[in-house]
Amino acid sequence: MKNVTGAKSWSPRSWIVSAAFLLTLVPALQPPAGAQLPDAPDAGRLAGLQWRFVRIKYHFIGENATMNAEDFYGEPWYIDAPAAEQNLSRRVKTTTAIQVEDPIVLQLDDPRLFTYPWIYFVEPGNLKMPDSDVATLREFLLRGGTATFDDFHGPIEWDIFSREMKRVFPDREIIEVPKDHPVFSSFYKIDAYPQVAGLGSFLAGRSWEKGGNIPHLRTILDDTGRPMVFINWNTDMGDGWEWSNAEEYPGYIKYTAMAYRMGINEILYALTH
Repeated sequence: MKNVTGAKSWSPRSWIVSAAFLLTLVPALQPPAGAQLPDAPDAGRLAGLQWRFVRIKYHFIGENATMNAEDFYGEPWYIDAPAAEQNLSRRVKTTTAIQVEDPIVLQLDDPRLFTYPWIYFVEPGNLKMPDSDVATLREFLLRGGTATFDDFHGPIEWDIFSREMKRVFPDREIIEVPKDHPVFSSFYKIDAYPQVAGLGSFLAGRSWEKGGNIPHLRTILDDTGRPMVFINWNTDMGDGWEWSNAEEYPGYIKYTAMAYRMGINEILYALTH
């Protein structure tokens, strides 16, 4: 397939495969709800893996009408930043033996995109990609990359997101990740997919928002059965990472623990598959 970005020398799958055959992950026991670190992980088995939090700056609904191009702090793609990626990066670094680089922000038309195996979209219920971004995202995923979509809720945001994914893969369905999938034991053993409350929902005494009562982990498979995306719907991992150091919300720690565990599992699965 032609590389629409111009980067020709690398595909995310190339070093993932070479690193993966050297590694066998041994899942750690799941800690109590309040804990954020695993119980004595066999970190040496993760040596050689590299990871960087790559946040995607995407085009979104209403950006031209409502946003100042020089002020992106209120734009949906930047929600929870920079604390979310800083905190998650520190957690991956201290919990595992993965080599962790500093977080960055990229657009899909940046040629550096193809040097990273994992990218992150927050609030993709606002996603509105030009055709060029659709083609680039399709190529990135088919070449072995993984995209995580996080923090969107309810049927309206799902419809917007799923329409954009149908543009990326018109012939592939979005499916539910089964409860026995290895992503739930790639590092931590997780018995049920968590609903991480956004901080606002937590302060309101609930874990859901916008009618999204039941959390779902969904995906789209490539021709080998590999999940190309992890779709975190009706849950807010980003808030869990962002607010993990906020001492004024001690009751929120159970959600930060859920967010760290599930986020690290998704990252490690992506890096080794």
